[in-house]
Amino acid sequence: MMVSLRTCRYLYKTAFASYTHSRTPPPMEPTGTIVFTTVGRPHYGFDLFSLNLDPNLINHTSERRLTDGTSINFNGHFLDENQTLVYVSERSGSPRIYQTRPGVTKPEQLLSVHGSLYHDRPIVRNGRLYFVSAHERPEKPFISWSAVYSTGLDDKADVRLTPRGVVDYSPAISRSGKFIAVASYGSRPWGGEFHELHTDIVVFREAEPDKRVVVCERGGWPTWSGDSNLYFHRQADDGWWSIFSVNLPQDFHSSGISEAPRRVTPPGVHCFTPAAMQGSKRIAVATRRKGSNFRHVEIFDIDSKKFYPVTESLNPNFHHYNPFVSPECGFLGYHRFRGESSPGESTIPHLDPVMSPISELRMLRLNGSFPCFSPAGDLIAFNHDFEAKGGLKIVKSDGSKRWTVLKDRTAFYNSWSPTEKHVIYTSIGPIFESVKATVQIARISFDPSYLDDDREDIPADVKILTREETGNNAFPSCSPDGKSVVFRSGRSGNKNLYIIDAVNGELEGGIRQLTEGPWIDTMPSWSPDGKLIAFSSNRHNPDKSDAFSIYVIRPDGSDLRRLYVAGSEGSVDVDRERINHVCFSADCEWLLFTSNLGAVTAEPISLPNQFQPYGDLFVVRLDGSGLKRLTWNGYENGTPAWHTGNEVDMGRLCLGSENGDKLTGEFDEPLWISCEL
Repeated sequence: MMVSLRTCRYLYKTAFASYTHSRTPPPMEPTGTIVFTTVGRPHYGFDLFSLNLDPNLINHTSERRLTDGTSINFNGHFLDENQTLVYVSERSGSPRIYQTRPGVTKPEQLLSVHGSLYHDRPIVRNGRLYFVSAHERPEKPFISWSAVYSTGLDDKADVRLTPRGVVDYSPAISRSGKFIAVASYGSRPWGGEFHELHTDIVVFREAEPDKRVVVCERGGWPTWSGDSNLYFHRQADDGWWSIFSVNLPQDFHSSGISEAPRRVTPPGVHCFTPAAMQGSKRIAVATRRKGSNFRHVEIFDIDSKKFYPVTESLNPNFHHYNPFVSPECGFLGYHRFRGESSPGESTIPHLDPVMSPISELRMLRLNGSFPCFSPAGDLIAFNHDFEAKGGLKIVKSDGSKRWTVLKDRTAFYNSWSPTEKHVIYTSIGPIFESVKATVQIARISFDPSYLDDDREDIPADVKILTREETGNNAFPSCSPDGKSVVFRSGRSGNKNLYIIDAVNGELEGGIRQLTEGPWIDTMPSWSPDGKLIAFSSNRHNPDKSDAFSIYVIRPDGSDLRRLYVAGSEGSVDVDRERINHVCFSADCEWLLFTSNLGAVTAEPISLPNQFQPYGDLFVVRLDGSGLKRLTWNGYENGTPAWHTGNEVDMGRLCLGSENGDKLTGEFDEPLWISCEL
């Protein structure tokens, strides 16, 4: 992403309110540089496009790009028939709201809630901007931070419309502006679901946001036709995502809703994210059909029950998301991958800056997975593409150059030797397989002088440290003295932790079992001072394979203890923790990890595939206090690495983004949507 040096400095000198359980601030805030992965996000290349709507719904050939090809741009809303547009863009390092119109070269950032690192679903009506933000933490974990706000475009007065303790997504404003509809959890906690959120359709007046009426149980992404008819999506009992409607009587605030919701779209085609076309009985929808792997926008005529395809003939091999319609139905908008030949950003930078909520903590999104820093912090090893057997690569920590060290093999989860610049440990074999699958711990060594050459491939020696017949050995972490490696192995039939010699492996140096039991101990991280090993485990509930918490243990096997992050020992919430990818800060005071503590921030059906769209990064002190949230978005963030010391030159990083992979828009639709029903 091409970003100015001034913008880069702004990103990393601005501090925001942090998520913390402790009223007493810790002696020292986290510092350094965090590099992490976001599933699919580097490949999106989203821009917003529009079409002139043919009244006969037959010809749609005048597609026009509305945004400028910078970063990703999505979830738009038309203000008028001149195609004035508000939308979300991540060009500043976090999702923020912008306004533009045809002929304008530079979009205007609209002022919204101070301190928010997440904005979504903007709507402008009657001089006010409505949107979702996630900057105010709830009282308990496992409750989404998402809530609906409004702000005056002139007076800039912010109003929280979602009552405290309530979670709202996907706002829609009625034709007159009197009513607001949302997909809401109410005050219920998140149940852990993410295929279809268990939200209700709720309506209220802006002047009385606490007087809320549930007009329908189970529904999401509402859209108004006039002031009395709502459309929304939900998964029908037959498994097809469909559009439903409900009519509201004039006195619904006092009399309630007696009419049951009516299914509008037929089975046999998935329909989601509807947009009502005012003054007609038509809705624009995103669809998935049998025989097609792509999401397209179509218009559905409710009276004739006929679909009119819109985007498939224009861009048959692109996904099209979240349609929206201009007030008088002259234009239809949506977002999609901008195309390889379109003006704008056409490469994926190796490293992309993300705005941090902590002033002295820099954050970078990696085009790859499982990063680890070299001892000096000037290099990052990572795995690039699992499907293409991308092996092991190294990139400069300013993003300016990348090398391949191991190719044509599947490798994952890396650990750089703290004492040797030329040695990296990794797992070779299929990722996330059974205990019997053959996965090996490997020591990769190379000549660091090759990094000064122009070559792209670095010769390397691969030494396997584990016995082939021992099954699944993965997730290595090297001790700070460079002499030992801790890793997870399934050789006993259970996934526990073991320690081997870092040079000779178990074949020559032997092996020692660190943990033992009929549960999963995994993803260990050796502390920089050598005193502790942190790891994720479900040993507190071995029958639940998706409930992991942080444990620490000494390298000699003593002083095993659990860190209670979501609450105190024995509390209702603590065993709902799903915490993985744990690593230490350089001073061993903080732990960084990925977790489900923040629940879901946006409706997952409106996004490309996320395996678990609730993975956000957090840090916590080693005693379990001072919990702080670091990321807010609708994506899955994970596999972080943390370095403190030789910090990244952010100006050089931002200006060097011409180095990277070609942006081709290769990402998946949600894998849990099936057309074989």
